[in-house]
Amino acid sequence: MKTLSRNLSGVDFLLVIVFSLGETETDDMKNYALPTILVFVLLGLFLGVMPSLAQERQKKKLKKKRARAERLSLNINNPHGFIDGHVHLNDLNMQLELMKKNRIARAIAFWGRNSTNESLIESFRDHPQKLIPFVSVSPERNKYRVLWKQNDPKLLAILEAQLKTGVFKGIGEISVTHFPGMGFPEADFSPNSTLMKGIMRLAEKYKVPVTIHCEVTRIREFSELLYEFKIVKVIWAHGGYTPYFLANRMLEKHPNLIYELSARTWLDHPRSSDYTIFKSNSEVWKQWLDLVEANPRRFIVGTDSSNHSAERDQRKIESVQLFLGLLTPETRTRVAQENLLELVQ
Repeated sequence: MKTLSRNLSGVDFLLVIVFSLGETETDDMKNYALPTILVFVLLGLFLGVMPSLAQERQKKKLKKKRARAERLSLNINNPHGFIDGHVHLNDLNMQLELMKKNRIARAIAFWGRNSTNESLIESFRDHPQKLIPFVSVSPERNKYRVLWKQNDPKLLAILEAQLKTGVFKGIGEISVTHFPGMGFPEADFSPNSTLMKGIMRLAEKYKVPVTIHCEVTRIREFSELLYEFKIVKVIWAHGGYTPYFLANRMLEKHPNLIYELSARTWLDHPRSSDYTIFKSNSEVWKQWLDLVEANPRRFIVGTDSSNHSAERDQRKIESVQLFLGLLTPETRTRVAQENLLELVQ
């Protein structure tokens, strides 16, 4: 019997046992023969089907692994081009070289530590096809911080004078509420203040978007500002580093809000490991992917590059490319380029 079992399937082997039982049936066994046979037949069918199901599951797992490996390989060999929605311009030559190397067609340029609104105008005039300059009166600059503290309307006059040049395609980055960082003083002004409302009125007047950095600590006031100025397109820098459920809630409440993903695709954020939307070095959390796919017109990408280190900025660029490679082609086109172009044209 042992030799025979090696050459038969589970079903065949049990049928042999069943027929053997039938041949050796005694009077005492007659009442139990049929139920016993049925049990063995059902058990045999179960044993025969289970290996097939297990094999199918294994095949599906292998197929998914191969597809993911191919997708990651494609991302590495064919990095996705995009328009960078968040650059602090400190070294023009470094920025242009990185853009050329990585197929970045254009970039929104904010001031950095080594630049000003005036220097952004000069850079734009030299490279109008590459840079999209935004003007700022953000409180991290001492000369503007004084005006913020005093709630001085002179700040709005300074901003409008720059907008009248016609060079700037947007306002920002306005760090109305910003946690402290290395060399960056904390800002904690109300997003619903008189000055912020004045900035929004100018954005409405000149038909330009506003990039606002607002932490979750002031999200209620930020929401009130968005309600009041429904016509103005607001780009939420880094999405306020909100968790998924708050991002979803804010997008549902405010049709004029654009969720910007700069620094959220970094694989390792120096301020908090919770800031990245990546689950691992190659995977984004499913909830985030689903949210972007469900709202393809509400997201843009950015690097938050600062031109202090080409190597560090290159890693930021690659993280954006990795994220874009995980999106469906239609969503990728919107998030990588089209959404931002519609905001500034």
